[in-house]
Amino acid sequence: MTFRLGYVTGATPDKWARAWRDRSRESLELVPLDEADQLSAIREGKVDMALVRLPLDTDGLHLIRLYDEVPVVVAGVEHFVAAADEVSLSDLDGEQLVAPHASGWQPSTEQLPWPPMGPKDAIETVAAGTGVVLVPMSVGRLFRRKDTVQRPVTDLDPTTVGLAWLKERDDERTQAFVGIVRGRTANSSRG
Repeated sequence: MTFRLGYVTGATPDKWARAWRDRSRESLELVPLDEADQLSAIREGKVDMALVRLPLDTDGLHLIRLYDEVPVVVAGVEHFVAAADEVSLSDLDGEQLVAPHASGWQPSTEQLPWPPMGPKDAIETVAAGTGVVLVPMSVGRLFRRKDTVQRPVTDLDPTTVGLAWLKERDDERTQAFVGIVRGRTANSSRG
């Protein structure tokens, strides 16, 4: 039976997937997830576990917080943020926000609303010189382009990546993967 691990854009499951493949005869399938679909993928059983980006409704779920990600603003190379090492939200006041960030920062009413789009499309839009986008640094790096820059946003809370799974699916397989994520060796007594 295949073990299905979902992961949101920017999360990097590779090292844990390699360890799983080294230790288990059971196959592992990596399933890319949009952040908007991460919770439904877990709840509907499309994946056994998932690397998720918080916040997340954890009712009925186990969740292990893994690491925090620095938020960055991505803009075209001609944008004023290219001249800075880092920026604050007040520096971005009045800018067109292409895709809202999960941190809850909302653009002012003068900022034009954009249709929903994924991070790759949002970064392509700002590369054309239209607006800015706020994303976790891993997402900015994943979709890095020569015609964009990214700068840390100093007063925006970091985002957190975690490992989540249904409490009702807390079995030997999930605990074996938890052990891998927590750094247990193959010879560990809990392994």
